[in-house]
Amino acid sequence: MPTLARMSALFLGCWCLTACLRQHEVAPIADPAVPPADSANTAALTPEAISERAVKRRAVEAVVWGMPAVNFERMRDATHKLGGKDNEIVFWSRPSGWKNQTLTPNPDTIYLIPFFNTTDAGPVVLEIPPAQGGSITGSVDDAWQTAIEDVGPAGVDKGKGGKYLILPPGFKGPIPRGYIAMPSATFGTYALLRSNLASGSEADVAKSVAYAKRIKVYPLSQAANPPQTRFVDAIDSVFDGTIPYDASFYELLDRVVQREPWLDRDRVMIDPLRTIGIEKGKPFQPDAQARKRLDVAAREAHAWIDSRYESGHFPAPYIDGSRWTLPAPADLMKEIQSAYADPAQYPVDARGVTYSYAFFSAKHLGTGQFYLFNQKSADGEPLKGSGHYRLHVPANVPVRLYWSVTAYDRATHALIRDMPWASRSSLTPGLQKNADGSVDVYFGPKAPAGRDSNWVPTDPKGRFELIFRFYGPEAPVFDKSWKLPDVERA
Repeated sequence: MPTLARMSALFLGCWCLTACLRQHEVAPIADPAVPPADSANTAALTPEAISERAVKRRAVEAVVWGMPAVNFERMRDATHKLGGKDNEIVFWSRPSGWKNQTLTPNPDTIYLIPFFNTTDAGPVVLEIPPAQGGSITGSVDDAWQTAIEDVGPAGVDKGKGGKYLILPPGFKGPIPRGYIAMPSATFGTYALLRSNLASGSEADVAKSVAYAKRIKVYPLSQAANPPQTRFVDAIDSVFDGTIPYDASFYELLDRVVQREPWLDRDRVMIDPLRTIGIEKGKPFQPDAQARKRLDVAAREAHAWIDSRYESGHFPAPYIDGSRWTLPAPADLMKEIQSAYADPAQYPVDARGVTYSYAFFSAKHLGTGQFYLFNQKSADGEPLKGSGHYRLHVPANVPVRLYWSVTAYDRATHALIRDMPWASRSSLTPGLQKNADGSVDVYFGPKAPAGRDSNWVPTDPKGRFELIFRFYGPEAPVFDKSWKLPDVERA
């Protein structure tokens, strides 16, 4: 029978994250300020050492729990660095290149991302134009990236256009006639909007941008005479939304804690965050030693997230025997779309991993868009930037709008830096089709002879991952009568 001291040692020495890291052969990152967790040392730990271990443990959990909010805040920060403000729209005036360093973005559309803040402005209007001369595919999410509702033809307005009214937490006022209420649990919200392209030609890109600029954002208090919406073009700037795994992660998290109300589902985090210096109404001011500990904890959280990403996070193959999967676990998507309505479910771990490589959530996934994810070739090996691969896309892809396949940097989950382009799609000018209407897309550091228009360049020094997008997906995607083959070595 183990002694009480030994039971305490086992409890303190077997923190679940470290166990998971060992299982996946990812060594925990040593903190020189904390003694090793062997049983002999643990039994004699001082109260100070026990406290230090608790701080590190809770700091690791804070990264996993806080990932979607920090992801949101990181993009909001990037908007402000461009000179954009809340209740304005940052956009890309042509399909974006590698300088769009958000997580797994779509480079085959015109992106618009308004960040809303109802703290001072009160209810804010997002006005979507009717789908005449263009169309918007998009969703509005709160600061935790929980879907509020979809907009555009696949959303509430069904292509008729509409005035979406984004409401602050606890709003009790009347909803004016003609507005679509969007109650948010947070004061900060944002929308990911895509102005769909008819083709990749310059004329169609210009047409899509012109249609997108019919979107309006303004406070409800100024609805009688709305001010002109300001658009901030990010196309030539590095817009960095990648996740920082150091003490700055906690600075971003503190901003969200200070600005937003505590949600009932998250009240259990109040004490753990206070332990690491984050407390509503108080400044977050870690000293030099505390920052070092937070750096270590953030790196350990990153290692744990990476281990989950590589093994055990993604669902089973979408089609039996395939390497293509859905981009996130089904239980997580169900909870996001229901605003975590099930009191017996709160998949924080899966959420943390997912928002380390992606942003935004649709309310009704599969209506406006559908994604498949892949990080391995047909032989089960990771996709390497130094390798040469081919994806055979069968004819008659079941989409109303377009399909695309995009390569991302495995290390950052953003577009691969310094590449001339990141994807190929049914909209790509000059895309070569086979005699039967199918398309072969190639990936590697060099294009196959005569296949530049069908080639996606990769960085030979790293790994990459793929997302295949169906915009306006149709029934054969879901009944699986149309199948996307695996990526083969070329």
